[in-house]
Amino acid sequence: MKTLITNSVAGLLLLSGVSVAIADTVVLAPEQETTIREYVKKEPLASIKLPGVELKVGSTLPEKVELHKVPNVKYEYTVIDNRTVVVDPETHTIVKVLD
Repeated sequence: MKTLITNSVAGLLLLSGVSVAIADTVVLAPEQETTIREYVKKEPLASIKLPGVELKVGSTLPEKVELHKVPNVKYEYTVIDNRTVVVDPETHTIVKVLD
């Protein structure tokens, strides 16, 4: 009986850990990505250099990096090393790097 309870608790902990990992992953809806791409073409920005920051999903940009709003989209963007970077403005975490 103890083994069954222990295994059940372990299973629940694993499941809750998986759901937390999934919740931390941001999925940019195709409509949002299209809106951002179209807006970026209309409102191009000068590219900045940001040494020491890896441009990948999950990386955090320094607070000093100026982000620019996209109408009707939660996320903001900037251009670093000639790559458009979509960022969560609350955490400065990279959500998507557009090529």
